[in-house]
Amino acid sequence: MSQQQSAAPAPTPTTDSAVATVARRRDWWRDAVIYQVYPRSFADSNGDGMGDLEGIRSRLPYLRDLGVDAVWLSPFYASPQADAGYDVADYRAVDPMFGTLLDADALIRDAHALGLRIIVDLVPNHSSDQHEWFKRALAEGPGSPLRERYHFRPGRGENGELPPNDWESIFGGPAWTRVTEPDGTPGEWYLHLFAPEQPDFNWEHPAVGDEFRSILRFWLDMGVDGFRIDVAHGMVKAEGLPDLGSHDEMRLLGNDVTPFFDQDGVHDIYRQWRLILDEYSDAMGPEGPSAEGRGRETGGRIFVAEAWTPTVERTANYVRPDELHQAFNFQYLATHWDAAELRAVVDRTLDSMRPVGAPATWVLSNHDVTRHATRFANPAGLGTQIRKAGDRELGLRRARAATLLMLALPGSAYVYQGEELGLPDVVDLPDEVRQDPAYFRGAGQDGFRDGCRVPIPWTREGSSHGFGDGGSWLPQPEGWGELSVEAQTGVPGSTLEMYRSALALRREQADLGAGDAVEWLTAPEGVLAFRRGDFVCVANTTGAPVTVPAYGRVLITSGEVEETGGEAVVAADTTVWWTTA
Repeated sequence: MSQQQSAAPAPTPTTDSAVATVARRRDWWRDAVIYQVYPRSFADSNGDGMGDLEGIRSRLPYLRDLGVDAVWLSPFYASPQADAGYDVADYRAVDPMFGTLLDADALIRDAHALGLRIIVDLVPNHSSDQHEWFKRALAEGPGSPLRERYHFRPGRGENGELPPNDWESIFGGPAWTRVTEPDGTPGEWYLHLFAPEQPDFNWEHPAVGDEFRSILRFWLDMGVDGFRIDVAHGMVKAEGLPDLGSHDEMRLLGNDVTPFFDQDGVHDIYRQWRLILDEYSDAMGPEGPSAEGRGRETGGRIFVAEAWTPTVERTANYVRPDELHQAFNFQYLATHWDAAELRAVVDRTLDSMRPVGAPATWVLSNHDVTRHATRFANPAGLGTQIRKAGDRELGLRRARAATLLMLALPGSAYVYQGEELGLPDVVDLPDEVRQDPAYFRGAGQDGFRDGCRVPIPWTREGSSHGFGDGGSWLPQPEGWGELSVEAQTGVPGSTLEMYRSALALRREQADLGAGDAVEWLTAPEGVLAFRRGDFVCVANTTGAPVTVPAYGRVLITSGEVEETGGEAVVAADTTVWWTTA
């Protein structure tokens, strides 16, 4: 099924010190800062208006200098792009839009030479309707063995005209589509929890598991350092596909386990996958890559779960010692800029992860939600997809403070491309340029994810502010150039320089990063204060200055701080780091 692409046999020259840096710690992921690249929108090397792998490769030095540990790439597989690559037609090929397997191989090698690790997306819940299995299933008709690898069912009603159950798509509308059989008659229905172009795999069929274990090995042999698992809480459906009975839970983050999400059977799959990953990691010697091991140029490999579960306690099930390594903390992402709420979710997260020995993760933005500079610019309670610009100055001030708070917490942190520039969501994109499939379907997700996917600005000038020479696939707003990397580099107090400084300090300060607890300190209402060894973090979530003790030497601050007589006045919506050493 793969396109005719092959990886380059000769490695890019690397220094011994660079390889040693990459392999220096097998448990690097416990306190890693991982940067998400959305390939369409990061950098365009050929001027076609679409980001690509060669563009990403050219910007790897920027990511090294930013100070991140690893780069997570959203899907770049062969795909009709019905859902921006999350509809995969071939899991072992690169879509020509993004390049070739040669480009992927070169990117992985260059990243390792720079001391960066590469994590790729894996989409196991569903394929594209252009996947060879699904095309054959349609062509061969009812009774085809290929149909057993998906969820094909006869319809209900007198003539099978009704869907097999009452499930709805996350993108809106029924979760079932009826096919026209090879003889031209209306036939069976197939399940798709997302777009109709994304049929769900039947993970009860052994061929599906065999295929994905092979896919894992293919990319591990290429040298990737891990996988982010899309819809990791999906895949397994309740026996018999029972009716839901209510449509209140048709969101990714519901209040209870559903017949199609967070079923216990997913954990058996991950235990099998973990054996494969450990086999590759075990090919690594304590001093770095072994001569004969598959794990070339890399250290410990990891799995990261996108698991939208009802509670952080349910999330902890995915990161038990014999399953996955990390899971996104969506409960934290959805928390308002409020000290009491933030403290509660931090405590709950650390308490839930501690028994299973997994690190907490912290994330504020990604490719599916409104950027936090815009979320925090609006009143609380509007959700994670917001169509209003809000108070831009307030949003940026809170976003900067929230970033320093996140980076001070124990565990691993995720940064979404462009947040280090303080980018807001683009909330006024014309309807005619939108591409989010949910936008074109009713009663599902809001469908405004395009706003966080607008290509990022690298330079003040140019047709796409340095993104590429041929414009950008989504239009960039006026003033984008003043938020660019060029405009912020070397500017004291800029958001980019704040990120660079914070990430450098996080590496330097022994009490930052890994760990599983914080010591909360007494603080005024609306203020979070905690200690970790010689490190103290204070976050003022209120709209007014507050007075707290001056805990030591200020390391970094997101806003103004004035110290006199052993006290510090912390400005509104500001986070400060101190060292008492």
